[in-house]
Amino acid sequence: MKKIMLVAALAALGACSKEAPAPAPEATPAAAATPAEVMAADGKSPVGKFTITTSDGKVINEELTADGKYADTLDGKVVETGTWTQKSPGTFCYTNDKAGSKEICNTEAVDDKGVWKTTSPDGKTATVVRVEA
Repeated sequence: MKKIMLVAALAALGACSKEAPAPAPEATPAAAATPAEVMAADGKSPVGKFTITTSDGKVINEELTADGKYADTLDGKVVETGTWTQKSPGTFCYTNDKAGSKEICNTEAVDDKGVWKTTSPDGKTATVVRVEA
């Protein structure tokens, strides 16, 4: 009888004690999507250095950094800076740092000859060449 009482008492005690609830997971901010998460038209990261030849023959050197910034140089001088994002392999968008600038999105594709073309909304096409390090 004493054993039954002891077992019953332990069972009652066990039923009354509640296990401490697991701590709620800490809220973490959603990871910000970086521009480099989507591949460029050539199937590689859009981050890097590029030579862009415009339809009027200007050769611009462009560097896209992982923090979403870009710098364009012409004849060794920085001529434009801003922010960029690769929305899809076929859509590259940028916003100049000048006050009042709006985002511009170019369509991009590599043709069957392996030539990477970027076309602005006004129809101007330039050739893009990745500068391998």
